[in-house]
Amino acid sequence: MKPDYISEQFLQRFIHQALREDLGEGDHSTLACVPAEKISRAKLLIKETGILAGVALAQGIFTQYDPRLFITTHIHDGAFVSPGEVALVVNGPARSILATERLVLNCMQRMSGIATATRSMADLVAGTGVVLMDTRKTTPNFRLLEKWAVLIGGGTNHRLGLFDMIMLKDNHIQLAGGVREAINQTKQYLRATGKNLCIEVETRTLEEVNEAVTTGGVDIIMLDNMSTEDIKRAVNLVGRRCKTEASGGITAGTIGTIAASGVDYISVGALTHTVKSLDLSLKIF
Repeated sequence: MKPDYISEQFLQRFIHQALREDLGEGDHSTLACVPAEKISRAKLLIKETGILAGVALAQGIFTQYDPRLFITTHIHDGAFVSPGEVALVVNGPARSILATERLVLNCMQRMSGIATATRSMADLVAGTGVVLMDTRKTTPNFRLLEKWAVLIGGGTNHRLGLFDMIMLKDNHIQLAGGVREAINQTKQYLRATGKNLCIEVETRTLEEVNEAVTTGGVDIIMLDNMSTEDIKRAVNLVGRRCKTEASGGITAGTIGTIAASGVDYISVGALTHTVKSLDLSLKIF
């Protein structure tokens, strides 16, 4: 199921631009040796264990490029897959299969890698009540697809961009003159513009946490690169006055302990910026 931000208009535009980037004036390798009338079929082969993502996107790539391509889906987004399984089979003009092959693989391998990493992290916090979130540490022009992959893997999207919430980070706070000043100026800005946006403020010390809490008007306090003990102290300090989010250098080895600290959210940039793509291939048969 596609999230609201993955609209048909977005998908069509993305696919059009990505195909144009790859094809240019034409796939000369295929045009040189594959007859125009040749009909064939290819299977998308799983070569590595993980979580599959990008199947729905692949269907759109194939059919947008050539409506004569017919896709039979055997495994859907979010499924656990193992080497040797076939996710889908595409039938139709051989030239069209080859023209779309690399774009399909690039997208699915990247998205499946993200979904796999996300599921691994989500499993480590299952049952704790903590919400696992992504960040803006994404690939330019591929962000929405990466965030879609996080959802497929069992995570939750943080903000989509700079436009859909207020996040006061260290540089904002430095330029505003402090945590209190940044929050108060933000509240004034929202009143003046009539915007209704969630406010999150990044804190690095317990003193900054206290300043954010006493200033008020904040929806989420981010606890950035804090020790587990300081995270526990910060959660107790905040109480139920707003939500808390742990962030910064969180790994598979530390996420369980951090989840037990009482925070509401854990954000992990590594879900999108350091993942390994899942090995897949498209084979004519």
